[in-house]
Amino acid sequence: MLLKGTLVTVELTILGLGLGFLIAVPVSFAQVYGGRVARLICSLYERTFRSIPLLVLLMLVFYGLPQIGIRFAPFVSCVLGLGIRSSAYQSQIFRGAILSVGKGQTLAALSIGMTPFESFRYIVFPQALRFSLAPWTNEFTIVLKDSSMAYALGVVELLRQGSYIISTTYEPMVIFLTCAAIYLLMTLSANKLMGYVEKKLQIPGFETKEVSH
Repeated sequence: MLLKGTLVTVELTILGLGLGFLIAVPVSFAQVYGGRVARLICSLYERTFRSIPLLVLLMLVFYGLPQIGIRFAPFVSCVLGLGIRSSAYQSQIFRGAILSVGKGQTLAALSIGMTPFESFRYIVFPQALRFSLAPWTNEFTIVLKDSSMAYALGVVELLRQGSYIISTTYEPMVIFLTCAAIYLLMTLSANKLMGYVEKKLQIPGFETKEVSH
């Protein structure tokens, strides 16, 4: 039963991160390359959703939107809440990564006839993705742990599944410790996997070097 709940937790994490990624990329692009109005709107978006607690955001999506005729199932509401909040943080991750790519590369791309969008797509963004892997791994871990908030909307993820078991076995310590161990295992596994991907995609010449004293 806990493994069934774990599967739902993984689905929430992957879908939430994916939605956050799809929103964050254009937001970060607009923050770096957009005009004054676009930068202002994206900045307000990012600061607003970074400031709202996730639980409040989930309640707004699930209970607030029906007031204007928009209804989502609990699972979808959780994905939307996780994705919107994560997009605000991911936009800053990608914004920093984009700014880490030397401007000279963009100028060189423009000088050979590329459009600004083409230079971003083929030159800047592929490198920015590599630079963002380390902080994005941290965001993955945060979303994974935050997915437990789905408990509040009745989504049967790992924590709620554990609560159902406790209601019949009356062994809260054992069940919650098991849930904690599963979260720990998923977090360590994700960090290990992303560390391997980061190492494989590392850009030559940008490795961290130790300085001998």
